[in-house]
Amino acid sequence: MNRAVRRQRVPAALLVPAGLGLVFLVLPLVGLLVRAPWTTLPRRLGEPGVLAALRLSLETATAATLLCVALGVPLAWLLARVEFPGRRLVRALVTVPLVLPPVVGGVALLLVFGRRGLLGSWLDDTFGVTLPFTTAGVVLAEAFVAMPFLVIAVEGALRAADPRYEEAAATLGAGRWATFTRVTLPLVAPGVAAGAVLCWARALGEFGATITFAGNYPGRTQTMPLAVYLALETDPQAAIVLSLILLVVSVAILAGLRDRWVGAT
Repeated sequence: MNRAVRRQRVPAALLVPAGLGLVFLVLPLVGLLVRAPWTTLPRRLGEPGVLAALRLSLETATAATLLCVALGVPLAWLLARVEFPGRRLVRALVTVPLVLPPVVGGVALLLVFGRRGLLGSWLDDTFGVTLPFTTAGVVLAEAFVAMPFLVIAVEGALRAADPRYEEAAATLGAGRWATFTRVTLPLVAPGVAAGAVLCWARALGEFGATITFAGNYPGRTQTMPLAVYLALETDPQAAIVLSLILLVVSVAILAGLRDRWVGAT
């Protein structure tokens, strides 16, 4: 019993900063709830601008997540399973958007996919496709900043998975694609799901790259974070309502899905 009691004791040197860290993270959220205009909340939630921004945010975040899954899962498999020269450099480049200021990411996207960019001019001349300041541009900006979350989660799951199952499938005559789809993917499915949830949540809250690359046009590129920024200058109460919606959606998604799937990785 004494051993159990000793294990449960927390040193004050750790408890105090841990408590301060928790307060630092939670107190702003509490302030948002306290200052929310609850009496006018139903009316504000029904405003067309709020509903349009929320719908656009959900649609673009989902599309960006699907794009990240389609591209990020193979990339994570490559980093986890294949030895090739420069793999460390590739892994570092994949994680650059995590530390790159989002506005810089938006500028980089403009230089590549803008109408005079490295690829944008070719897309415009050949196919008539223009990405900046469009809804597709929002999806591209969100995918750029969110994909590293998926790649890191899936690569970690792949490294933790027992490779003997894949080796056994290969000895039984399964090809690389059959092994990947029927053995590898089921093994790392919780990691893929966890990465997708984190990716979706990051895409939902993206601001800097979106406003730089896609602009802030209501109904076309104005997502919820951009609407919050605009409302903060003219109607702080509306900004609080929009922020509250983002908070509720993010907490609901992470609490309902992330705990279960991340815990399984």
